Amino acid sequence: MIENTLWHPVAASADLAGEPLAVVLLEQAVVLWRDAAGVAHAWADQCPHRGAKLSLGRVCGDRLECPYHGWQFAASGQCVQVPAVPAFTPPATHTARTFAACERYGLVWVQLQTAEMSEPAVADFAAEDDSRLRKLLCGPFDVATSAPRLVENFLDMAHFAFVHEGWLGARSASAIDGYQVESRPVGVWVTQCKVWQPQPSLHGGAAAQVEYTYAVEAPYAAVLTKVPESSAAAAPDFREAIGLFICPVGPEQSRVWFRLATLDTASDDEALRSFQRTIFSQDQPVLESQTPRRLPLDPRAELHTVADKASAAYRRYLKHLGITFGVC
Repeated sequence: MIENTLWHPVAASADLAGEPLAVVLLEQAVVLWRDAAGVAHAWADQCPHRGAKLSLGRVCGDRLECPYHGWQFAASGQCVQVPAVPAFTPPATHTARTFAACERYGLVWVQLQTAEMSEPAVADFAAEDDSRLRKLLCGPFDVATSAPRLVENFLDMAHFAFVHEGWLGARSASAIDGYQVESRPVGVWVTQCKVWQPQPSLHGGAAAQVEYTYAVEAPYAAVLTKVPESSAAAAPDFREAIGLFICPVGPEQSRVWFRLATLDTASDDEALRSFQRTIFSQDQPVLESQTPRRLPLDPRAELHTVADKASAAYRRYLKHLGITFGVC
């Protein structure tokens, strides 16, 4: 399954501290833990001895201890101590099942099946490196729908006037102007998107037509960039960004984070997160009402108009990659 070779976010880095943390990725139970140097590790949440959940155990320096019989495993996954048989030297076969893990954008990312590459191919969020922008993680949001349905919703501008009426859209300005879609070998780019928004940011201000650009360079992630309200005082290429990063927990269950790269330095963290929660709480009941919850890739399965060409390109991208998890 190609999804196993991809990198997926599974937890906020800040949530992984001294205790093991249980998460689920692609229906696989995973335990996260940090060693004494603070390095994050991801293993199958199952002791190879008698199958107990390692997430119920504890971290002992550079080792993870099973809660059932106290077996201790080094960061490599190798068992190094069996308390019931102190003189026993565990052989190489006595190991926990390990996965690749890394940290980017305030998130812990996991790859279930290691691919041949020197650097983790984590979804790109270029705004992370822009020192002019403030970075903030929002979430997680647990949603009873597939990861592809969430990405498609993120790309969909036609719902703003109805789902986010008075915030990101208005019924009196529901028409979607023409925009450009470019399918690339690494994903989909959507440009020249213009949307009338009554309250385009936390601070509201005058209603305005906002220009968006979307980039989808991974199956379960997308990045929105926009020209900030104070762009006149910034560089010509200055952009704010919102990254959508999704953990596909199950085919119809997802965990979602938003990564903000914003010019707003006046609002406190909770105010920015509250605004994002408000917007997503408007989306969630509609997303969970969709049938089927898995995204149909057959173009005949649902009806389409020219306003939907971004989602049509995204569906073709998933089909081209051979994605099977969260689609039908």
